[in-house]
Amino acid sequence: MEKFIKNIFQKLKINISDKKIKTISQFIKFGIVGATNTLLSYLLYLGVLLIMKPFNIIWDLYAASIISFVLSVLWSFYWNNRFVFKSEKGQRNILKSLLKTYISYGFTGFILSNILLFVWTSLLGIPKEIAPLLSLIITVPVNFILNKFWAFKNDKKKQ
Repeated sequence: MEKFIKNIFQKLKINISDKKIKTISQFIKFGIVGATNTLLSYLLYLGVLLIMKPFNIIWDLYAASIISFVLSVLWSFYWNNRFVFKSEKGQRNILKSLLKTYISYGFTGFILSNILLFVWTSLLGIPKEIAPLLSLIITVPVNFILNKFWAFKNDKKKQ
């Protein structure tokens, strides 16, 4: 992926550092993982809404949001750890990274998303089936920054 990106910049005659190319590559990979994560999360969200529909529960969208959040974060952590923010064996504490991932996604994917869900549906009248998709405009960039610089940051090597 990095060679491909470097070739594009060379053809455009743009000089860019290897560090920036790596970050761009990570963002693209993060986007790929995020797209699969979003699809999974959205399908889970709709599935829970469908299951809860016969019960006519007014908080169905929040239950759907919570369930889709918990399961999709596990999916995202697995693929971000393997595909996006790879590290040398022993440089990262997996449990610590998983906890940080849940905290970062807890902020962006749960707290912020539910605040936005309320704004979109209750204040702006946007249908609850579409509202989670709008939240992505805000939550994805924030999530990348939190994951790159905090959750998947390698532990400092012991000297």
